[in-house]
Amino acid sequence: MAFLRIDHVTVSGMSAAVPAHIEPTVSTTDQYAAEEFVAATGVKEKRWDNSFTTSDLCVPAAEQIISDLGWDKSEIEALVFVTQTADYILPATSCIMQDRLGLPKGCYALDISLGCSGWVYGLSVVASLMQTGAIKKALLLVGDARKHAQEEADQLFGYAGTATALEYNESAYPLFFDFGTDGSGFDAIIRPGGGCRIPFDEKSLQLEKGEDGRMRHILQTRMKGMDVFAFGITTAPKSIKKLASNFGFDFSEYDYFVFHQANFKMNETIRKKLKLDESKVPYSMYHFGNTSSASIPLTIITQLKSEVENRPTKFICCGFGVGLSWGTVAMKTDKLIISNLIEL
Repeated sequence: MAFLRIDHVTVSGMSAAVPAHIEPTVSTTDQYAAEEFVAATGVKEKRWDNSFTTSDLCVPAAEQIISDLGWDKSEIEALVFVTQTADYILPATSCIMQDRLGLPKGCYALDISLGCSGWVYGLSVVASLMQTGAIKKALLLVGDARKHAQEEADQLFGYAGTATALEYNESAYPLFFDFGTDGSGFDAIIRPGGGCRIPFDEKSLQLEKGEDGRMRHILQTRMKGMDVFAFGITTAPKSIKKLASNFGFDFSEYDYFVFHQANFKMNETIRKKLKLDESKVPYSMYHFGNTSSASIPLTIITQLKSEVENRPTKFICCGFGVGLSWGTVAMKTDKLIISNLIEL
């Protein structure tokens, strides 16, 4: 297990932007089938609009939290962007967003390609850059939106872009991390085509029937549902327990546990394994679906704003999935600012 302790960095603010368009998860006249799907996944509707790229959602989210914090853009010295749906194969989208946001040309800009665990990984990267005090203010922009090819709305996955603002603070509560990777399960969640292994060609958009009976082309994501379920319910509880054991704290004393919004049955199994009260485990998937790397900050923003804003709060956040990879962070916020949700 990869454990990290990072001092002198605090999460100061969070914001998120989603498409205004609401897409129901199940379009069917069979009300029983629809209710069964929602009961199993926890996803009744999500935000979906192919006119947006991920950066189109992250940029207004970043503008909002910069304004709400009263930051001077000239003081923002790092921008890290975590997504699996970048604007281009090259250049890095973080470079484009530095210009769109009007950040200094001396800004450190980096793209990271990760999904479900991406916010926790991105948090560790930004905090690591800042812990010496050389960088005082930074942005972590995280999300997923437009796919690599036009396709129908997925039943589970919604679009969202988030911005997390971090500051150097010598008296900040430490950030404790646990990370892990199991690349032997790389094909449990995969979009097979369009990369260097299987380049785009004239056959790439041909539809074929998948294991779940749905017709897909190789530029669409495929998932081995039972493999992912088994991975999630095993890995997440172990990661949280090992993190607490390694750094010597009682995880049950934390205020909120914010999990990647994978699906309701998976997350409820994790909650029960950890013996957590329902009030400590918020969900946003009902209205937003699985928003990949954006799901942890989006859940805090939409479900916990009134409970945690501007008051001391202890979080444990755990992301797990595509890779296969996982990351858990234990953190404490004090004067956290949360922007109102932006709908575009």
